[in-house]
Amino acid sequence: MALLGKAAMLLSFDIAPEAVAEHDDWHTHEHFPERLSIPGFRRGSRWIAREGGSRYFVMYEVERLETLASAAYLERLNNPTPWTAKMMVHYRGMKRGLCSIAGSFGAGLGQAGLLVRFKPAAGRQAALRKWLLEEELPALPAKPGLASACLFESALAPQSTSEQRIRGSDAPVDWALLVTGYEADGLAALAAADLRRERFEQQGATGYFGAIYRIAYALEERELRTPGPSQRAH
Repeated sequence: MALLGKAAMLLSFDIAPEAVAEHDDWHTHEHFPERLSIPGFRRGSRWIAREGGSRYFVMYEVERLETLASAAYLERLNNPTPWTAKMMVHYRGMKRGLCSIAGSFGAGLGQAGLLVRFKPAAGRQAALRKWLLEEELPALPAKPGLASACLFESALAPQSTSEQRIRGSDAPVDWALLVTGYEADGLAALAAADLRRERFEQQGATGYFGAIYRIAYALEERELRTPGPSQRAH
């Protein structure tokens, strides 16, 4: 997977139904441009659940893990815009992980993605990582319907910030796997076979959760026309 950096922030969440339309407007026209103007942020993508899971999955690709603890990023989190503060109260069930990229295979982002979250059992990290990086993931991008695969490992504890206090406590993300492709059916077949819950548990994973998403919007920092958020009044 041609990720634009060596680390990523992964978020999964729901939005109160009455706020979904405004959330997507804000997220596209203010929030993504604001985040992508922070030094080190390379690309943001918003995904919508096809079946199962939280409605939204958001991934920010960053140059390095330290970007997610930088003064510039924390300044934004502690000084939300009025529109951001308005939207944060509508967030539900936020899961947030600041992750290193343990392995990446294939190229590009397919329009559909299989997101798997899980946690290594005590003492099983090395065996689980070896299984995924050496046995399972390298061959996936060449399969019909698929394009890329990436393993993420939580590597940094998020700090408490003003934005988090507005929306409530975030649950952690331990390890995660994102496989993308051009056909959702191929990802569904993968989730039912090679990457099903039982196989993860056999290799020492706990807390397995999987869902299929479709990409709704993506923005790269090089595409920004201005360095700051939009000036739309809300």
